[in-house]
Amino acid sequence: MKDEQFYPCAECQVGAMRPRQASYFAVHDGQPVSVPDFPAWICDVCGRSEYDASALAQLRAMLENNRVRRVSRKRRPARDHDLHPATDTPRRRP
Repeated sequence: MKDEQFYPCAECQVGAMRPRQASYFAVHDGQPVSVPDFPAWICDVCGRSEYDASALAQLRAMLENNRVRRVSRKRRPARDHDLHPATDTPRRRP
C-alpha cells in the first residue's frame, strides 16, 4: 500500500487534507502572479485547499529576488531630446 501523506481537515473535521496540485493566483507588488499546478493540500470531502507552506516560501523568495533586481537597476540618464526645451527638465512620458 502506498504511504500517502494526509492530515485532518480543519474545516469539515471529516475529510483528509491530501497533497495535490492547484492553481495559485495572487497580486504581488501590484502585479498579478499566476502559477498553474502549484503544490497544495486539498480536502477530499469539502474541497478546502491550502497552499503548501514550503512551496509558498520558495515562490515568495523568487518574487522578492526579482523585485530587488528590478528596483536596483539604474535608470538611464536623460538624453537631450528627453528634456523640455523651455525648462531643461525631463519631459513626462505619456
